[in-house]
Amino acid sequence: MSLAAYDTLILSDLHLGSELSRARDARHMLQQASFRRLILLGDIFSDLNFRRLSKEHWKFLGCIRKLSNPKRGIEVVWVEGNHDQGLTNIMSHLVGVRVYQEYTWVFDGLRHLAIHGHQFDRFVLNNFLFSNVVSMLHLHMQKMDFERKRISRFVDRFNTRWLRLSSKVALGALAHARLRNADRIFCGHTHVALEREHEGIAYYNTGGWTDSCPTYITVDSEGVRIHEYQRSDDRDSGEERSEDDSALADFADAAGLPEDFEYKSAGS
Repeated sequence: MSLAAYDTLILSDLHLGSELSRARDARHMLQQASFRRLILLGDIFSDLNFRRLSKEHWKFLGCIRKLSNPKRGIEVVWVEGNHDQGLTNIMSHLVGVRVYQEYTWVFDGLRHLAIHGHQFDRFVLNNFLFSNVVSMLHLHMQKMDFERKRISRFVDRFNTRWLRLSSKVALGALAHARLRNADRIFCGHTHVALEREHEGIAYYNTGGWTDSCPTYITVDSEGVRIHEYQRSDDRDSGEERSEDDSALADFADAAGLPEDFEYKSAGS
């Protein structure tokens, strides 16, 4: 199977540690694509509690560490989100990537800017402690929810619509892009994929990886596209398992952890 080749691939809001995280699907997506640059656009984690991370969550981190190996020639960038705060200094060292508050690059003669987007969410900025409490309650709700987590996902979508996050983040991002002389700006945070243009500036939201229809963005010579991930097969091939185990072992080595660390860390 030929791999799609992109200049840049962007994903956000994986929320490792959450029961809703689609870490396995995100890892498979990355294995099926070819790209020069990978941008992790914030909220890769849900909170500071590593014990919430499952085996699949550690495997995703192992995959990122493997991609960041200089021999691969891929630039891996992590833009910090509000849920990542307090983790990036530690985890960026372990997975071998640089962390930014916002990241800019030029492609096809256009200036691109990536920023998580919580900076334009006044509710989070003005109610930091309350937002953290709500996030913790949501994580506990996921533990009690049914297998498909439909109630938890509904609550997540309802909060986004009730707070009108999509339009607020889009407006703030477009204004920020103008100040930074950017032609295109990319955000996450809202968990809702979106595309807008205003006065010659294009805004894109990556969506997220906690819903039943995860999305990501690619940038290449044909432009910017929002993709919805479609799972092709629920089972890994033996080759994929071997590569995953290798990446996971490399990650454990770098962290100074035993090879079976993912099982020891997966409790609640």
